[in-house]
Amino acid sequence: MAIVVPRVTLNNCDDDLSIPVIGLGTSSSPRVSPEATKAAIIEAIKVGYRHFDTASLYGTEQPLGEAIAEALRLGLINSRDELYITSKLWSTSADKDLIIPAIKKSLRNLQLDYLDMYLIHWPLKLSEEAKLPPQKEHVFPLDIKSVWEAMEECKNLGLTKGIGVSNFTCKNLEELLSIAKIPPAINQVELNPLWRQKKLREFCKEKGIHVTAYSPLGAFKTSWGDNRILECDILEEIAKAKGKTTAQISLRWLYEQGVSMVAKSFNKERMKQNLEIFDWSLTQEESNKISQLPQTKGLKVASAFGQHDWLLDLDVEN
Repeated sequence: MAIVVPRVTLNNCDDDLSIPVIGLGTSSSPRVSPEATKAAIIEAIKVGYRHFDTASLYGTEQPLGEAIAEALRLGLINSRDELYITSKLWSTSADKDLIIPAIKKSLRNLQLDYLDMYLIHWPLKLSEEAKLPPQKEHVFPLDIKSVWEAMEECKNLGLTKGIGVSNFTCKNLEELLSIAKIPPAINQVELNPLWRQKKLREFCKEKGIHVTAYSPLGAFKTSWGDNRILECDILEEIAKAKGKTTAQISLRWLYEQGVSMVAKSFNKERMKQNLEIFDWSLTQEESNKISQLPQTKGLKVASAFGQHDWLLDLDVEN
């Protein structure tokens, strides 16, 4: 029987849009095949996932779209409306005239008429010829006013039910809120017990912006990231005492902070385990232990996008 995941209603969106508090992330490094991605998403739908996170950068929009179509054909879901789908505007398209074509391309890849959420992936602009990691001369500040106007137009046209941002600091959000007609509904950021972002979470709560955590379990050693969450002694100790996995402790801690999260696992058993966090809780003592863990950011923006002074704020807790 599929697990029912709690949902949180979002501000500044159509039709009281709500987000399932756990979603499946689809970014992999190195990338997995489209066939494996599609199969994993179908399995995720079977166990109860209804929130899926993709981006034009990830190369997973097309297999996600194929999985949704297959799930409908198999009767795993009754309609597309049961799902919450996020995609993101990549930085090479972060230009007013390129944004509507970009979201329409994402919708074609996904075989969908609308997104539930469309996010600005990073608070920066990359030149069209930029590769990852980009050369310093290919990275530019974001023209937030013109870019956000185009994001608002995406929502006004019905191409997405909500709009938001990713990797924005308090300073980035203050600038955006000063010009936005439609405030961002979401800020998706790196967030886990070892990168708690307390100041940013408090700022977003005050402004009515929901926070979604990516890398809630850290990341295994790939082109970026590490396995510091799953090998954290304190989290392992709490997990053993409660008869839970270390991943479940991290995800439960995030749930108790009032945020949603997207966890990447294509392993059927781990996907199921990651949803089994709603019928138990952490004690105050356990929460206090987690709040004392040293802070370490996984994705260093300076190494990913170059040593620009205006990007340095992204690498400090905000």
